[in-house]
Amino acid sequence: MVTLFQALNLILDIVWFVMIVHIIMSWLINFNVLNLNQQMVRQIWYGLNSLLEPIYAPIRRILPNTPGLDLAPLVAFVILMILQRALINNAGFFYGY
Repeated sequence: MVTLFQALNLILDIVWFVMIVHIIMSWLINFNVLNLNQQMVRQIWYGLNSLLEPIYAPIRRILPNTPGLDLAPLVAFVILMILQRALINNAGFFYGY
């Protein structure tokens, strides 16, 4: 069970890191620091989008439409943090305490 706890925690940490990179990259693209005409930037951007779209799409369906402002990453980030805290708070279940 300890391995399951560590695996779940690792998966949540990786998703957290990918979301942070995606959020920062979206800011850099919007402020024209990064250019999507560069092949490497475009590949990373589309790769991150394809990884995170299955997480964001259900959230976007629930949230109201806010033109010019995508709240799905913020909501997904908050949900991810809640899941991490819930996992850590229930660590005793995995360790058998």
